[in-house]
Amino acid sequence: MKKILLALLLAGSFSLSHAAEKSNTLHQAIAGNQRSVEHKNRDKYRHPQQTLEFFDVKDNMTVVEVWPGEGWYTEILAPYLRNRGKLYAAHFSTEADEPYYRKNLHEFIEKTKKQPKVYDKVQLTVLQPPKFLQIAPDGSADRVLTFRNVHNWMKNDQAAAVFNAMYKALKPGGILGVVEHRNSALKPQDTKAESGYVSEDYVIALARNAGFEFLDKSEINANSKDTKDYPEGVWTLPPALKLKDKDRAKYLAIGESDRMTIKFIKPR
Repeated sequence: MKKILLALLLAGSFSLSHAAEKSNTLHQAIAGNQRSVEHKNRDKYRHPQQTLEFFDVKDNMTVVEVWPGEGWYTEILAPYLRNRGKLYAAHFSTEADEPYYRKNLHEFIEKTKKQPKVYDKVQLTVLQPPKFLQIAPDGSADRVLTFRNVHNWMKNDQAAAVFNAMYKALKPGGILGVVEHRNSALKPQDTKAESGYVSEDYVIALARNAGFEFLDKSEINANSKDTKDYPEGVWTLPPALKLKDKDRAKYLAIGESDRMTIKFIKPR
């Protein structure tokens, strides 16, 4: 009888600890050693836990991260999705004209090679309009996520093509999550987004034109200190600090940009 009770207690203990471990997976990925200290220091501006929860990203989903750059969010998504889900990283092309894009892609690949236990299951795809637009198999993704990239596509007249590609990759009922530097609703939107800021209405229009329906928005990544009127646009603020030491303390006190956080759904 004692052995049976002990076995039941151990089984219950295992179940509870397993449940706790499962529920803390995203938290563990965010707190993990695979993330650099520099990246963790930006959590107070980028709010990864709240953002991914708002986009309702689960560890068993197929997720596409569009233009992951150096992999700030990949450091979280890769371990989070590794065991039960799938992560596509839709990155730049090796044929990109801009040296920055090729350098960024090379650094991303080298980063993944150095930590195979974290990144070995990440599937690299290519997004470089107009030639490369298949970011994942058609209708395969539960979530498509992009962080501070819309202004880049606008600058190169690629926004419509990219939103169409993201729509195509999603399953019906799948969600597109967008974080972007937010322009003032009172300012006319520059279609090239030279300042780096984009209005919410402009992003919503891009998504709707591709077939998406607006689902919800959040103020998770808002920053009321951001006046959006700087000499070097959004890159005046950290982390870029394009003016270097000029008024550095002032821009550090403002912090990173005011950002919209919006989700859209592909209709069923």
